[in-house]
Amino acid sequence: MSGIFSSIFGNNTGPVNLDSESFEQKITEDKEAVLLDVRTSSENIEARIPNSKLIDISNPNFLNEIENLDRNKSYYVYCRSGNRSYHAAKAMLQMGFEKVFNLAPGIIGWRGQLETGS
Repeated sequence: MSGIFSSIFGNNTGPVNLDSESFEQKITEDKEAVLLDVRTSSENIEARIPNSKLIDISNPNFLNEIENLDRNKSYYVYCRSGNRSYHAAKAMLQMGFEKVFNLAPGIIGWRGQLETGS
């Protein structure tokens, strides 16, 4: 019966939300992991998770930049509190990306390493 519902209503409507520990574990283990920071550049300079790629969700070119990403990779998306990253991840799923994960508490709930500066 669930197969009928998923074919009518679509599969997962939103990204997978992860807590800090699960997010860090997955980005460490996943060889196809790409870490995306969807905050502003000033937020990114202030503090960021190491090795993350900045694509500001408020930038008018956001969807064009996302469109150019490799759909075979896994994307781990974060922002300050998890709201912008949730919406960015949801947009990515609608664009055909299959492996998209959201840091639910955002960087304010991140327990792992951070780096600062430009």
